[in-house]
Amino acid sequence: MNKKKKLIGFYDYTVVLTYMGLSISVIGMTQAIAGKFRSAIVCLALSGLCDMFDGKIARSKKNRTEDEKLFGMQLDSLCDVVCFGVYPAMICWLLGVRGATGWLLICFYCICSVIRLAFFNVLEIKRQQVEDGANKYYHGLPITSMAIVLPLIFMLQVFVSNETFMVALHLSLLIVGLLFVIDFKLKKPNNTFLAVIVIIVAVAVIITILFSNFRIPKWNFPPNGLSDCLRGFLFNK
Repeated sequence: MNKKKKLIGFYDYTVVLTYMGLSISVIGMTQAIAGKFRSAIVCLALSGLCDMFDGKIARSKKNRTEDEKLFGMQLDSLCDVVCFGVYPAMICWLLGVRGATGWLLICFYCICSVIRLAFFNVLEIKRQQVEDGANKYYHGLPITSMAIVLPLIFMLQVFVSNETFMVALHLSLLIVGLLFVIDFKLKKPNNTFLAVIVIIVAVAVIITILFSNFRIPKWNFPPNGLSDCLRGFLFNK
């Protein structure tokens, strides 16, 4: 009996949005490396938007097999590592989160992000063995939150000094990373709240596009990290 040759994996509409989010993030990385931070922030926000709805689309297919469900869950987590773990950390490093403090915070943030996703996978596999549908609560802050936090932090540089902006970047990595691994129950937002979040991030992105072009030239950031930034601010007034 002849068997049809198949590619590994599952291919249907339930994973399209996840792949779109990953592709947008990869494009955003190239923009960040090129110093086009406005484009990079826009890509991060769009990737977060894709992640916001990919689960809803996946659950719309009622006849998914157990293998398809597990594949979708693992795929989503792996893409999240890139989109909301490595990608925001890369943006922060390129913006000036460097030196010993910067490296420590970037590594801390990335480690917390993979811990959170691995723990989520364990909980979700166990949950799906006894119940169906979406979980109503998050354990800790969802990793997608960085697609909300970083555009808002980036918008700050329009209104504050570069030194204040740099401190905010460092703090965002520390605080968000901690919230990834602190176990507290967070109820999943309803559609109305999601719409409000989308509007807030959209406003932040628009402000960034319109006003941030000359406020954050990449060559103005200190090469060695936060300590040099603050030293220059304190002694070179």
